Amino acid sequence: MIIVNDLHKEFKRQGKSAARGWAGVGELLGLARRRHETVKAVDGVSFCAGDASITGLLGANGAGKTTSLRMVAALLQADSGQIMVDGVAVQAGTAATQSRMGVLSDARGLYPRLTARENIQYYGLLHGMAPGLVEQRTAQLAYWLEMEALLDRRTEGFSQGERMKTALARALVHDPKNIILDEPTNGLDVVATRALREFLRWLRSPEGGGTCIIFYTHIMQEVERLCDQVVIVAQGRTVASGSVEQLLQQAGEANFEDAFVRLAFLHPETTIQRTKS
Repeated sequence: MIIVNDLHKEFKRQGKSAARGWAGVGELLGLARRRHETVKAVDGVSFCAGDASITGLLGANGAGKTTSLRMVAALLQADSGQIMVDGVAVQAGTAATQSRMGVLSDARGLYPRLTARENIQYYGLLHGMAPGLVEQRTAQLAYWLEMEALLDRRTEGFSQGERMKTALARALVHDPKNIILDEPTNGLDVVATRALREFLRWLRSPEGGGTCIIFYTHIMQEVERLCDQVVIVAQGRTVASGSVEQLLQQAGEANFEDAFVRLAFLHPETTIQRTKS
């Protein structure tokens, strides 16, 4: 289970403003002044992702989703707020919760000179798994993800779907109880998308370990078909959450895309923020 309570994160964005006088001369003389701008990337995100459940995280570009997920994955330190994974507090840069999580980020980061098998096994060894267990787990994942024919090929030149399967197997090699997926169906064809969808449903089931899954995607159909609950983030904060049916009722819409637009862009809080800015 992953519990996120009132997360906040600011960044300092640095730019230049020329010194008084001729801007070109100022640059040449090193007189350009530095200008700092504070960006509130996350400004109050809260949600609970339960075990044996798939939670969808939705929001427009720049809404704070990726920054929130990076803090949950212990890749960024929150300015304030709390993240609990299976009852253990998350702190960036520590290994206390990393063994409990499998993270598939948008940056797949495969080693191109290594085979798919070597990419998967390397991560298993980094997690302290015994070599024999790594071999067994790699074989299981290759079977479940239908990638046995890929195992001994170098990942350089892999298709998007082949890269996704390898990256997903790598994220799951240590059998984590919590999984964070950042747009896992990006670039996949219909067949690969359906196979991934069924695999995630199996992971959520008792047979698959009752895994807690956080799923981030821009594809509304994937959310409708796959997610047990949905969290909508706008302007760095949580503005709505619930099942697809509950969000449809809350927005007063029959179409989920229309409901998302109304909740994310026409919500009273986001409207006020846009008016003030």
